[in-house]
Amino acid sequence: MVPGPNQISRENGKRRVVVTANVRERDIGSFVIAAEQEIQQKIPIPTGYWATWGGTFQQMQSAAKRLQIVVPVALLLVFMLLFAMFNNVKDGLLVFTGVPFALTGGILALWLRDIPLSISAGVGFIALSGVAVLNGLVMISYIRSLRDKGMHLDAAIQEGALTRLRPVLMTALVASLGFVPMAIAIGTGAEVQRPLATVVIGGILSSTALTLLVLPILYQLAHQKESVRLRHVHDEPFRPHDFNGTS
Repeated sequence: MVPGPNQISRENGKRRVVVTANVRERDIGSFVIAAEQEIQQKIPIPTGYWATWGGTFQQMQSAAKRLQIVVPVALLLVFMLLFAMFNNVKDGLLVFTGVPFALTGGILALWLRDIPLSISAGVGFIALSGVAVLNGLVMISYIRSLRDKGMHLDAAIQEGALTRLRPVLMTALVASLGFVPMAIAIGTGAEVQRPLATVVIGGILSSTALTLLVLPILYQLAHQKESVRLRHVHDEPFRPHDFNGTS
């Protein structure tokens, strides 16, 4: 008697053999790329046979495709809301500069902890963008309100940066400290929690530094010419010959 398989699986009318493996201490994407190279070089596949990758890798591919749509749409909606609030492209872009600074901090945090870029990290970048924009919005909106009251540009920037220092720091500390348990988790689900928390903590630190130090400087550079022009108009002396006619 010749032993054979207990069950023959088929897919689309063709036989299917499933080989499973657990990936540890590395990301699935790089593992699949390395495995495909090894198979092509060392394992000749006969005609009529093929190999496909499924399971978690297939889910990661589908999630990555969805994120390629969700992330640009989310950033576009954020910018549209900023434009609707300020009615000004310049101020909207100034607040939006917090997003790339936050993303840079998140990527740097992943690199320092040697954590691969995964789907959970991508979700963390989306959440991080909202926090970064919120901090910049708090700062810029207050500076604009001071200028609307007649305060000079430099004085408004200094007053706004000092007044909004505590709210920005409180937002950053609450958000970052709340993710610390997830960042150091080692139990079940830690492979999902660690990348997300690491991205949020690193990005919040970098975006907070931008909001407190760099954003006021960018605002001053963006509105400096406008402030000089307004000052020149207000300081221009009255000349009677500017008006024609008799009283």
